[in-house]
Amino acid sequence: MKIVITDCDHASIDIEESVAHEAGAELALVQAVTPAEIIARAADADGLVVQYGQITAEVMDALPNLRAVGRYGVGVDTVDVEAATARGIAVCNVPDYGTEAVSDHAIALALAVGRGLVALDRGTRAGRPNLPEVGPIFQVPGRTFGVLGHGAIGRATARKAAGVGYEVVVHDTALVPGTLTDEGHEIVSLEDLLRRSQVLSIHVPLVPATHHLINATTLGLLPEHAIVVNTSRGGVVDTDALVAALDSGRLLGAGLDVFETEPLPADHPLTRFDRVVLTPHAGFYTEESYAELKRRTIQNVVDVVAGRRPRNILNPSVLGAVR
Repeated sequence: MKIVITDCDHASIDIEESVAHEAGAELALVQAVTPAEIIARAADADGLVVQYGQITAEVMDALPNLRAVGRYGVGVDTVDVEAATARGIAVCNVPDYGTEAVSDHAIALALAVGRGLVALDRGTRAGRPNLPEVGPIFQVPGRTFGVLGHGAIGRATARKAAGVGYEVVVHDTALVPGTLTDEGHEIVSLEDLLRRSQVLSIHVPLVPATHHLINATTLGLLPEHAIVVNTSRGGVVDTDALVAALDSGRLLGAGLDVFETEPLPADHPLTRFDRVVLTPHAGFYTEESYAELKRRTIQNVVDVVAGRRPRNILNPSVLGAVR
């Protein structure tokens, strides 16, 4: 059994090596991202573990032994799941490893933007402890926190937002407007969510239906001085439209952990705004979640290649299929 980590920017792969050794598998890290690089460096792989690697139909056809692809994280944007399913290749992710970490990060971004903490810090360090430069600042009670997407992370974010004093409303395509979540939060239509959300926290996957879901039109529905928080995927937000809304002064600010282009260029227009807090796709990270992500990602792949059902699989119909 050979498992190839196509690419990762982690400090070490000690955890992956431990799981592979216990399973009697050979493990290699090749640092390949493009299809051509992966084909050249992972030709005899039974399983792939990927971070940013592009796993296309071309890659799958060139790797005759391939039975499983596991991605570090929740999204599988760079894996052609349909092509994998057609070829009997399992695609695995780790959908729930970072629930607490990402929801913590979303709340932290909302509060940091709302209180103007980064701008206040910069002013203090520069000898300008000038509060009026940062305003307006609003207290949390009386503000409405909208949760767009009510999966595990959205639910955790809603719970924490309510805990610090926000009124919470929720929209999810799987939920019925006019009803309540199990936690008692009001479920509303997308338009109602946008019109009411003084903080909009985004927790939807990036799929064709959600690409640029937050655009000039939807941003225009938000109340004046609203805050946009995105810890999901950069492509859900139309960056140009967000910059325009910030330039207009209608939005108070934004807290962004994900971007359409990652890493975010140092001279990007988003860096111009004092009430925009930017973090480098770090919301998933805690010591606990990082270790869990690494262990579960490779374990899913090992299990498939060994003929066992993995804990997480996006296309279970391929289990038992002959490639």
